[in-house]
Amino acid sequence: MAHRTITKRQLCERIAKKTGYTQVVTKEIIQLFLDEIIEELGRGHRMEFRDFGVFDTRLQMPRKARNPRTDEEVHVSAKVAVRFKVGKKMGDLAQS
Repeated sequence: MAHRTITKRQLCERIAKKTGYTQVVTKEIIQLFLDEIIEELGRGHRMEFRDFGVFDTRLQMPRKARNPRTDEEVHVSAKVAVRFKVGKKMGDLAQS
């Protein structure tokens, strides 16, 4: 299966064509949606979209890693990582 990248602009064009809204309005709505997801995850909240998936955050504990160039041991600080778990409908479509 060949992978293809779809940009936000292309997504805006598609949605604008389907809805009849202008691309400018569509882009603003999509950007507001994405900004809300970022803000909620930044607050540590979980975002669930049925059939699409779930975004949440997890604390990654500090660990020791190794620099592959120098083979030197490096300390990696604890950090919060965003995790996405695919929803059933999206998972089924991705498998077909």
